[in-house]
Amino acid sequence: MPKSPAKNTRLKRDYLTWLEGAKGQDEKTTTQVAAALSLYEKSIGHREFAPFHFEQARKFKRDLESASNERTGKPLSQATIRSRLNAVKEFFRWLAIQPGYRQKVSYADTEYFNMSRKQERVATANRGRLVPTLDQIRHALATAPAETAVERRDRALLAFAILTGMRDAAMASLPLGNVSIEQREVFQDARLVKTKASKTMRTVFFPVGEDLVAIVTDWVAYLKTDLLYAETDPLFPKTAVASDGGLFAVAGVKPEFWSDASAIRRIFRERFEAAALPYFNPHSFRKTLIKHAYQLNLGARELKAWSQNLGHEGVLTSLTSYGNLHDCEMQEIMQTLKGKAESGCKPNASEKIIEDMQDVLRKYCA
Repeated sequence: MPKSPAKNTRLKRDYLTWLEGAKGQDEKTTTQVAAALSLYEKSIGHREFAPFHFEQARKFKRDLESASNERTGKPLSQATIRSRLNAVKEFFRWLAIQPGYRQKVSYADTEYFNMSRKQERVATANRGRLVPTLDQIRHALATAPAETAVERRDRALLAFAILTGMRDAAMASLPLGNVSIEQREVFQDARLVKTKASKTMRTVFFPVGEDLVAIVTDWVAYLKTDLLYAETDPLFPKTAVASDGGLFAVAGVKPEFWSDASAIRRIFRERFEAAALPYFNPHSFRKTLIKHAYQLNLGARELKAWSQNLGHEGVLTSLTSYGNLHDCEMQEIMQTLKGKAESGCKPNASEKIIEDMQDVLRKYCA
């Protein structure tokens, strides 16, 4: 495989350092940027980044459009192409203002990394990904065995995810001592917990059911009383594997943190498939909580608290990124509104959520 020119290696290192140190990007983001830059280098025949010509950007777009996903063999999605183009575009925008490169890279030419308007609409379209209902989550929990330590852990993991709305990486790195059953809250300390953008926050259990609280309570008690786990041990420990006559078998859990969240996603997949349900990833539980908020008809102040408990700084993030309605939901609501408009009815107290959300939108859009 051809090596990257020394100048390119230095520039990539400087840019990634700038992204982390000056822009506050996390390692996951910079890894994706580095991968996109490597693909661009391959597209230009591993030549130096500068001088830059807009035809190189056009060729890179063509290469991405003809490329395939290594795992599935299918063509790259428009969203993936857009992400990679934007990553390389931002790099060249940065390079265009660096000493020694201002004459070699035209800032205006970086616009050639843009997709067509049609492609942009396809890449950014909301396709209504599957979101589990609380009933579906409860069904998965009801069908989940809870005899062994591993089974009890897996069951508690699902219950904890809907009680807190925490991201999978945060749950994988959460110490036992950061959970208070008495206060019904979790302290997501960014020094210990892998939160998004290293944000420290307190999360109170969402009011989704005492049955779910009971599952987590039993699990915490089991860890502390039966397994004698310390406060610094993981809330969701790794699976222990033992060798017996050359064969490996599950031997409970061990007080070690998972290195990443892949095991959590696997557990979610297994539990939903065992319940004869589609796979709902951990992140989808956050959308479930927003849909539940709609059903509770929360007022503006309550909706703000709900959103903040998810770690969102603004309510609009909750509503626009997590609260999109499926087409069937939209149609049902519009039909209801149509009937009320024809009958001349005014919104009643149970529909106060509509007025409150309008107040929220006015406040946060001002």
